[in-house]
Amino acid sequence: MKKLTGLGKYIALAESCTAGLTADFIARVPGASRVLWGSFVVYTPDAKIKLLGVPEELLERHGPVSRSVALAMADGALEKSGAAWSVSVTGLAGPGGDASGIPTGTVWIGVAGVHGKSRAKMYLFEGKRNEVREAAAAAALEELLEQIRRDIDRVEV
Repeated sequence: MKKLTGLGKYIALAESCTAGLTADFIARVPGASRVLWGSFVVYTPDAKIKLLGVPEELLERHGPVSRSVALAMADGALEKSGAAWSVSVTGLAGPGGDASGIPTGTVWIGVAGVHGKSRAKMYLFEGKRNEVREAAAAAALEELLEQIRRDIDRVEV
């Protein structure tokens, strides 16, 4: 966190299944206001469309729990916030799956940065609803930190 605060750059979050938990994890650290721009909590497809600009046809074609939507959420958070980096989380925390047959615990995490290409990774977490949410939030932070490290090593931010 110290290295990140010294950069004077912000991070933005786009959270669906974690519903703000990732932002909460960051906010627990003193000095978080120097790096956390904010979090878009976009629990419904409509919120993803209206707040982040996720194309409706993307949601219809791939579903809300998909690589494409995770990337669009991360890109939308980056664009709307003006932050240097963003991370998105979309998935099924449970109980039960959805009509598309995606298993509970499936989570897509997307990362975007002004210095690099957006990327997304799928996780399959086990456990009860809140265990999945906490694991997803922690994984989102790890993915975000990995992207920031890559960008710092590649160019001076």
